[in-house]
Amino acid sequence: MSDDERAIRVLVDTWMAASQAGDITTVLHLMADDVVFMVPGRPPYGKDAFRTASQSMQGMQGMQFEGGARIEELKVLGNWAYVRNYIDLTVTPPGAAPVKRSGYTLTVLRKEADGQWRVARDANLVL
Repeated sequence: MSDDERAIRVLVDTWMAASQAGDITTVLHLMADDVVFMVPGRPPYGKDAFRTASQSMQGMQGMQFEGGARIEELKVLGNWAYVRNYIDLTVTPPGAAPVKRSGYTLTVLRKEADGQWRVARDANLVL
């Protein structure tokens, strides 16, 4: 496994761990400033909208997030890479039943000037 592949696997693991811990700052650092997210049922959105949505969920006392990501395919192409993941999530809002979601994502990453890999585009098909 190359150093780049290893760094991308660490990024995926860090993203999941930070998400579960409610560490929005770490998750935001793993994104390029011009990141674009695509999810079913809404137009593409960027880092600011992600931040706003994450902060509103973080403000819900007792919100729990559990999950995992299994990398199905990872390919490094110079300073670009893609990852096809299978994600399994359970979100439990305060006082409500858990909501389970699972499915595939396709993530495009870019190695930036500081040598760090960051998410540049993400198509999330988790339902």
